[in-house]
Amino acid sequence: MKLKKLLKAFPEIVVKGSKNIDIIDISSHSQIIGPGSLFVARRGAVFDGNSFVPQAIVSGAVCVLSDVYDPSLSVTQLITKDVRNIEPRLAAAFWQQPSGELHMVGVTGTSGKTTVTYLINHLFAHFGIHSGLIGSVTYLSGGREQEAVRTTPDACINQKLLRELVSHGATACVMEVSSHALDQGRVEGIDYDTAVFTNLTHEHLDYHKTFDQYAQAKGQLFSGLGKGSKKDCMAIINSNDPYAQKMVENCQAKIFTYGVERQADVEACDLKIRENCFTIRFQGQAAEVQWPLTGRFNVENALAAASVFLSRGYDLENVVAGLVSAKPPPGRLERVDNSKGLSIYVDYAHKVDALRNVLITLRELTLGKVLVVFGCGGERDEEKRPLMGQVAEKLADHVIVTSDNPRNEDPLAIIYDISSGFVNSKPEIIPDRREAIYRAISLADKDDIILIAGKGHERKQDFGKHIIDFDDRLVAREGCEIL
Repeated sequence: MKLKKLLKAFPEIVVKGSKNIDIIDISSHSQIIGPGSLFVARRGAVFDGNSFVPQAIVSGAVCVLSDVYDPSLSVTQLITKDVRNIEPRLAAAFWQQPSGELHMVGVTGTSGKTTVTYLINHLFAHFGIHSGLIGSVTYLSGGREQEAVRTTPDACINQKLLRELVSHGATACVMEVSSHALDQGRVEGIDYDTAVFTNLTHEHLDYHKTFDQYAQAKGQLFSGLGKGSKKDCMAIINSNDPYAQKMVENCQAKIFTYGVERQADVEACDLKIRENCFTIRFQGQAAEVQWPLTGRFNVENALAAASVFLSRGYDLENVVAGLVSAKPPPGRLERVDNSKGLSIYVDYAHKVDALRNVLITLRELTLGKVLVVFGCGGERDEEKRPLMGQVAEKLADHVIVTSDNPRNEDPLAIIYDISSGFVNSKPEIIPDRREAIYRAISLADKDDIILIAGKGHERKQDFGKHIIDFDDRLVAREGCEIL
């Protein structure tokens, strides 16, 4: 695309250099810039994109968007005081507004986003709809799959992924939308048809500072519905959550509620957790769901996904048929097959409520003891660490506190924070995560359940200055073979 064509809708941008150049890509990551690219030099909380301009130019950037003019540069410069606001709009314009050609579903909440997006993507396929998925585990776009770098990519990557989907014939996309992404404007320029709220619990207060600010960030997804070109928008809200009403305070879209054993537009009742069975009621109809996912929290996830389709007029029986054939996403209460025949589960639960929900579910399932191995990530919300310790002490029979992704923090300091939440007992402390998993395996009997929590689908462990290969599932299998 010619730069002068791209800039027609941006009269506020000051151009230094030629407009008569071809732009073939747009990115804020200097390491993936190629020839003919427009580099967005955005200032972040840690890095200033302007310091990477020379690297981007060496890699082939022919244009730079920045808030400062540098007369020494040999490329065209686009100058604006508000790079953060211009970036998503410029990216959407460059990729020709791809969200307008897709049925866009955004899912936000503290927990459940990954499972809900996987279920929605599965239901799209069940109904013969070609769709994509963007989330914390993977990006499925244009017939290819790539490992996710973050839950919600930046604005430039989002728009490129959506254009790839359209180019390969997709007509829908479901995205996890994090509070960070909403606060940082990463999803601005995306016109959503449907937004889903799962829940709001203690998390990310290292970033948002207060719970109210955290809630306000989540609410932006719903206040933005209907303000773009799409008018038939729907807000899907979990009526079981205390923050349900706050999410839709400034929402102009139609509101559709779901609830477990609670009055709502679509309800779940007759829960049989051990049998993975429940009943959905909707508009005077009822249908039993016997499916592979376990736990009350997954019943909420099922309702959230089902509501996206029921609210649009899809048949209840057909929606249930789709749920029955669904599979759990990687690392979400994923059972680990092993040579000892032990009941070992790996789950991404790294938040207080998520750990509580998983342990409650496993407590309902076990005939023996519940053993849990977990830690907390470094350079993240410190307030939740003792709270997670409290939950583990209350709901597990044996707790082993270990390292998660300590990053640049002292692993022992994180472990101490977690252990300070224990009141009536002391956890077993084993900083080496492999050793901790092996220890749990050595303690478990056939009727017991082992939960390895915190990292889920992740295949690396981050120690800040170095990152190692580490997959809880593989380590658990290896431990069973060795011990």
